Amino acid sequence: MAELELQPTAEERDEFQMDDGDDSILKLKQSAKKRKGRGFQDDGEEAKGSNLQYESMDVDGDYASGPQRSVEGWIVFVSNIHEEAQEDDVYEKFAEYGDIKNLHLNLDRRTGFIKGYALVEFETKKEAQAAIDNLNGTNLLDQTIKVDWCFVKGPNQKRGDRDGRRR
Repeated sequence: MAELELQPTAEERDEFQMDDGDDSILKLKQSAKKRKGRGFQDDGEEAKGSNLQYESMDVDGDYASGPQRSVEGWIVFVSNIHEEAQEDDVYEKFAEYGDIKNLHLNLDRRTGFIKGYALVEFETKKEAQAAIDNLNGTNLLDQTIKVDWCFVKGPNQKRGDRDGRRR
């Protein structure tokens, strides 16, 4: 059997021919502009993010403080939940006040127990408010739970002003 020698064509040689590359890399590094910091500001140039318009949700009414609706519904934050509580325990407790749209009960990966808080989402503000009013300070598995709004719209405060914090 005759042995076939495969030789690349001239086109293939040109396509895959590589120079040593050091010169091209060196040129690329020299032409690259060093930038650091936020917005990559140059002298006399404004920060790129200073004139951007961001999306925001429509605000109902005036700018007074109060609960803020999430994208899908009204979310209630439940804290101090007993670590051995089950999702059914929390669901039954809150289902009395309205249709629960979503319930998040996060587990600790290491222990497998509940982390101690839950997020309960209601369709209407009225249902969520009823749950907050009636369940805040009640017991769930011999432990007093705290129930409050998850998202709260507050008055505009200066940075570092922590007196108006809710939690």
